[in-house]
Amino acid sequence: MNSAVSDTAAAERVSASPPGRLPPAIEASGLTKAFGGVKAVDDLSVSLEAGGILGLIGPNGAGKTTLFSLIAGSLRPDAGTIRIAGESVSREPAHRRIARGLGRTFQIPRPFPLMTVLENVMTASPGQTGERLIANLLVPGRIARQERAEAVRAREILAFLSLSQVADQPARVLSGGQRKLLELARVLMARPRVILLDEPAAGVNPALLDFIVERIVEINRQGVAILIIEHNMELVETLCPRVLVMAEGRRFAEGAPHTVMRDAAVVEAFLGGNGS
Repeated sequence: MNSAVSDTAAAERVSASPPGRLPPAIEASGLTKAFGGVKAVDDLSVSLEAGGILGLIGPNGAGKTTLFSLIAGSLRPDAGTIRIAGESVSREPAHRRIARGLGRTFQIPRPFPLMTVLENVMTASPGQTGERLIANLLVPGRIARQERAEAVRAREILAFLSLSQVADQPARVLSGGQRKLLELARVLMARPRVILLDEPAAGVNPALLDFIVERIVEINRQGVAILIIEHNMELVETLCPRVLVMAEGRRFAEGAPHTVMRDAAVVEAFLGGNGS
């Protein structure tokens, strides 16, 4: 196994604790968020066990991305509570949740285009001493050693995601699929315990998608829990032992994908009758 993932905090915590004794990676209860008179998320509860994978599906406008933003901390709920690994984070800002081990990708990646791919990944390194001005004056040697170590780790992550060949190129040259991988690399650099993946298959060619699925499986094997929004039903059925279907901000159905996706009401209302 590649060390880019094997040294994550999630893997360490899972391996150190007996199965079944960890609190849920994410536990949200009664979440509500309204924009004007429209409830984008309406009294929704969701739980993702430590080291698990949960698929989140539903039509556009169902409230999936709003739910992600509430969990990640970029939106504050009007009502409800959120816990990460058993700790309440309902009032914490996004950066505190990242420090707790929550990572998030977006449907449309936005790398720093003029920075190299390697530099993009290193921006996500947590607790960098060099970010404090006075430290640059007092302990420059320590900062240099830390940066060298983090550069090695960033290159290991890029190798894990088959981006080594573009590590020193500006991010603007990357294809859409490679940008998806770069965003995932930045999340891994922060040593997550749980990742919110927003449509990893969107705009990705089939060959690269197979590789992305392999990497997601490998990351999850290391103990990282994953909540995934996806419209590609084949991918969802491959990855997710359980799915939650949303509609108009509410829970519509939940269960094993082979059961939920063959439910006549789900197929008719949300999958368009063809699973796409």
